[in-house]
Amino acid sequence: MTTKNFINFHVLVSHSQYCLNRDDMNMQKTAVFGGVNRVRVSSQSLKRAIRMSEYYQAHLGKPSIRTRDLGKLKTRLTELLKDCFNPELVCRTLEYISGKEGIKGGATDDAVAPWAVDEVAHFCELIGNAEPDVKKLEKQIEKDSLPFRMAMSKAVDIAMSGRMATSGLMSHLPVDGAMAVAHAITTHAVEPQDIDWFTAVDDLTQDVGETGAGHLDTQQFSSGVFYRYASLNLKQLQVNLGLLADMKSEETSESRKAALTIARHVCHLLATVVPTAKQQSFAAHNLADFAIVSFADQPISLANAFEQPVKRMDKDAGFLQPSIQVLADYWARMNRAYGLDEQARAFAVQEGIKLGDKPALDSLKAMEEWIANGGNA
Repeated sequence: MTTKNFINFHVLVSHSQYCLNRDDMNMQKTAVFGGVNRVRVSSQSLKRAIRMSEYYQAHLGKPSIRTRDLGKLKTRLTELLKDCFNPELVCRTLEYISGKEGIKGGATDDAVAPWAVDEVAHFCELIGNAEPDVKKLEKQIEKDSLPFRMAMSKAVDIAMSGRMATSGLMSHLPVDGAMAVAHAITTHAVEPQDIDWFTAVDDLTQDVGETGAGHLDTQQFSSGVFYRYASLNLKQLQVNLGLLADMKSEETSESRKAALTIARHVCHLLATVVPTAKQQSFAAHNLADFAIVSFADQPISLANAFEQPVKRMDKDAGFLQPSIQVLADYWARMNRAYGLDEQARAFAVQEGIKLGDKPALDSLKAMEEWIANGGNA
């Protein structure tokens, strides 16, 4: 089993017609890279789709509750913890954690924050019915945060994405995210984008003999091959889950195994999850055709493989096949040029694909098992 601390995920997904991620003007998100326009899916959109997916909840548990409305959060937590704590204690605890007194309802001025139910329950036990010594509790957290992180350990999405707060007891429990996720961009130029001019028929007006549509509008859409990249810091993940005291601690075989189990599910999610926006209109339910996963000493994006936008091999070909070849070749060149010594494997739907001198794995399950085994065949 390799001892390398980072896992780099490089995934290619070819989407049929779609509009998966829009801006405030209802236009597709884009980015200029290599001097040309690409279509983009934000990392925020992808991460939300991942943590809200059925697969995530089946294998990694319930995600955190993300909100800036502490009144609604109080109501939700009171219901979830009703068998263990009375509503008054839950409300008081939430006030101490958030640093906001008199929580009633309505959104605060703060940004949306993730809340772990088990973490709130742990604080309920600490605070109890007596008035707590907040300063003492703050020092306790700063001296030894391990029990608090262990209480939060079921909220894997917080461990991966991190958390920052500026007030209350939560501000003494910052979480450095273990996983970095890039905005996905097309490997090739997408210009111009297509416009769907659509109508909605009003059945009742047609019943009385009127003609014409009840609604007219336009929607931008396109298609393309997307490069998804994410990097997972295995030791940071172990610390965030309360499996290690801090980053200076030596990882154990058990703690690393737990992190690798999560990593295998991350691979599955990056290869299969698609944001849900406009799916009822476009049904762009596409799975990954190719992926490279590597155990490495540092995070390394391969986005520059596509700095020069991919071209079609000929007029009858698409962008997927050349994108796969460009990505595999660039990985090999970077490892040779920098002596990276990454331990890597590829997964490919198409037969005959190689990464270096190793044939690509022919199933996602095989790739997941390779990750769970620490890079051992």
